[in-house]
Amino acid sequence: MKTQTQALKESHLHQLADYRKKLYASPILKYLFLELTSRCNEHCLHCGSSCDAAGGFELSEKQYEKILDDIARDFDVNNFQLCITGGEPLLRRDFFDILNYAADKGYHWGMTSNGTLIDAAVARKLHEARMGTISISIDGLRDSHDRFRQTPGGYDRAMAGIEALLNEGGFHHVQVTTVINHSNMHELDALYDIFCGIDIDSWRIIGIEPIGRALEHPELMLTGEDYRYLFDFIREKRAEDMPLTYGCSHYLGLDYEREVRRHYFICNAGIYAASITSTGDIVSCLDIERRPETTFGNILTDNFKDVWEKGFQIFRGGLAEKSEKCASCRHLEFCAGGACHSWDYDRNEQRMCFKDVLF
Repeated sequence: MKTQTQALKESHLHQLADYRKKLYASPILKYLFLELTSRCNEHCLHCGSSCDAAGGFELSEKQYEKILDDIARDFDVNNFQLCITGGEPLLRRDFFDILNYAADKGYHWGMTSNGTLIDAAVARKLHEARMGTISISIDGLRDSHDRFRQTPGGYDRAMAGIEALLNEGGFHHVQVTTVINHSNMHELDALYDIFCGIDIDSWRIIGIEPIGRALEHPELMLTGEDYRYLFDFIREKRAEDMPLTYGCSHYLGLDYEREVRRHYFICNAGIYAASITSTGDIVSCLDIERRPETTFGNILTDNFKDVWEKGFQIFRGGLAEKSEKCASCRHLEFCAGGACHSWDYDRNEQRMCFKDVLF
């Protein structure tokens, strides 16, 4: 028997399912990700892109300027967020040249970073470059963070980076993102106390995902019990007005949807979000496995607007229908196959489903 709250959620989810179908036909670009580099000064066990120190071919500053020019010509840059990521984007020597150029063109931009390269001088330059938002990764207490990111001293440098940003001030939103795995679950309360003691704008928790390097570490995956504890923790702290949220991934069932984040689940890939990799490939979510069917041309040879309007078809309906499990599931209307980044494109099935775990 459904509760009144569950019945209301179900009504909302039916409406969202109808809206999702409209987005399949008429997608709305809300987030454009630029992966400035695949180089990184850390070597995280969960990295979805398997970034490393060496990297490879990267688009040049002049090529980025042309990309920004073309997109500003074809889209209203006030209608979407430019999201800068990597690798560690601050490893690019021309980082500020590129982002000052973007800001001068009217782009609203934010970034994700491991925080280790941010000091007072860099924080000031980020402010001057009109960065609006930033998310810094803190993946556990000191020892857990450094072990998980295989970076001795990484925790202290990242926390110093957060402090530099807060001392600089003037940013719209400073967020901490934490990837929770089976080995650092017990640190949630201690992390909560730390983040309540600093003036960040929000704390975003993500469960480790079965993608990239994490596939080599099944011992780090969360159990069903871990997930229930995690979502109960988030729900409890949100009730205390802590600006805490779960990441965007996965349909969580009627008990947890809208309880652990402000919105109902919808995968943004190809309907709200697109990305340009450091080599120029046009993809949807950067965490999605990069393969021919998930790559839609290259920005050096293809017009982004044309690709946005005519490409991404694999993410605009039909993905879940390739899976016998998903196609026959009564939750399909609400889930639509789940998060596209955890889809197994060889087996045509979802690697991560909360059916029979949470609901």
